[in-house]
Amino acid sequence: MDGQRPPHPVYDSVALNEALRRNKAVVCALSASYISTFAGYPLDSLKSRLQTIKTPISVPRLALSVYREEGIIGFYRGLWIPLMTISFVRAASFTIYNRTKEYCRDHRLLDPNNLLHAASIGGMSGAMAGSLISFGSAPFELVKIRRQLEFAIAEKKGLRLVKPPSTLSAVRDIVRGSGIFAMYTGFRLHFFRDTTGTALYFFEYDGMRHLLGRLPSGEQGPTPPWLPIHPSLVPFVCGSLSGVTSWALIYPLDVVKTKVQQRALAGEPARGVGETLHRLIRGPDPEHPKPLLAGLARIYRGLGVSALRSVTTHGLLWTFFDLVAGYIDRLPDTSA
Repeated sequence: MDGQRPPHPVYDSVALNEALRRNKAVVCALSASYISTFAGYPLDSLKSRLQTIKTPISVPRLALSVYREEGIIGFYRGLWIPLMTISFVRAASFTIYNRTKEYCRDHRLLDPNNLLHAASIGGMSGAMAGSLISFGSAPFELVKIRRQLEFAIAEKKGLRLVKPPSTLSAVRDIVRGSGIFAMYTGFRLHFFRDTTGTALYFFEYDGMRHLLGRLPSGEQGPTPPWLPIHPSLVPFVCGSLSGVTSWALIYPLDVVKTKVQQRALAGEPARGVGETLHRLIRGPDPEHPKPLLAGLARIYRGLGVSALRSVTTHGLLWTFFDLVAGYIDRLPDTSA
């Protein structure tokens, strides 16, 4: 054995526990993201299709059409991109979010015992996380949209797609047209959406958690008497509500972003944000504009399935995040 002592299970568990504690935010975010992303991806795929299709169609009919034309794989096309990247993006996002909150707490910039201050700390931390992470997530989301809308893009190009290309082929097609910077098509919209949406999301989440009894230490205390639910359900409720409401507020921006990126991927002439939004709401014919309510219904098409996706993904995300965090907190303390 060359005088070396073989590894002992106790020593290995000590090292593992310390590593889990040091990287708590990353471990929690990664494990929770894998589960929530897989559960919500089919709904995200339907959302992208509803945003770009011109003819109104119900979610069940669209789902049946996707199943008939593409099979089950049609709902999960491009899954490995968010599964392998968004999970790491979320891990980085949660790390930035937690570090920003710790900075505000350590420098006493705001009072965590005050509702507005607690929500504001979350909003500032979310804005910081969303803006920084958008630089890494933008290319992956563009490829995801390309994979989800393969058939619609091929139709725009006048092609009949028999077998959709692989993800690597999709990346090559994007880069071949305008170079590597084509991966950042629609980046300004992506940056603004992620910064605003993440700020709203964490502002609402931290505010609701404060209302529902979260202690300044981060642990969940007793829930208020006006909401008689078990404390273990608080992360799911807060995650679902903050996900749905923040997404509803930025949903028109996401629709415009998807349309701008779809036109670019299909090789169609570019349109500005204002023109794209106006055409979505009032239609392409300025002489005979669509009724305003009909236009607003058009731009919010897919919000229902998107809301269901948010309830599923964000509820599960925070539920498993808190479960894993609680497990790490209960590990034996080996620092002594």
